[in-house]
Amino acid sequence: MVMKMCFLFSFFVFFISFVGCENVIKPNKKESLDLYNYDVEQKITTLNIVLPEPSSPVANYVPAVSFLEDKLLYLSGTGPKKPDGSYIVGTIGLDLSKEEGYEAAKLAGINLLARLKKELGDLNRVKRIVKVTGMVNSTKDFNEQPAVINGFSDLMVDVFGERGRHSRSAIGMVSLPMNIAVEIEMLIEIN
Repeated sequence: MVMKMCFLFSFFVFFISFVGCENVIKPNKKESLDLYNYDVEQKITTLNIVLPEPSSPVANYVPAVSFLEDKLLYLSGTGPKKPDGSYIVGTIGLDLSKEEGYEAAKLAGINLLARLKKELGDLNRVKRIVKVTGMVNSTKDFNEQPAVINGFSDLMVDVFGERGRHSRSAIGMVSLPMNIAVEIEMLIEIN
């Protein structure tokens, strides 16, 4: 009996949470219309952004996974890879300033846009940037990780408008692979 009650309670909590979350993130009709009032591909051109060829994974993982009947796409962590193939490296607060970290996060965002375009074929399929995790290679006393990851977030809003606004974590790390300055991963809702 206790087991049955626990199961029913768990199911009820899950159901309420799932339905409640759906209602929270669902835009109303007016917001839906505002989300698609321009061509994202053209906007990227207008912003003078050139999308690079996405890089291959550097370890045993895949760059993207879609799930929930291909409505959500999860992009693996990506760093600030420059057009020459090198990365912006160093520790924010020691080797790099907050402003340089901001630019590194923006560059990581451009690389994520390139990966997203490769996965979707058309960036106009992006319904919403849902969740972002930004990791900042920073000293233990540096505490402005959100200001650094704003380089990414500002870019997403510039490109996608309201559908680029997202939930986010900005985390300080003691180190990142290859000593890159930032690494960012994201979850995207797609049409």
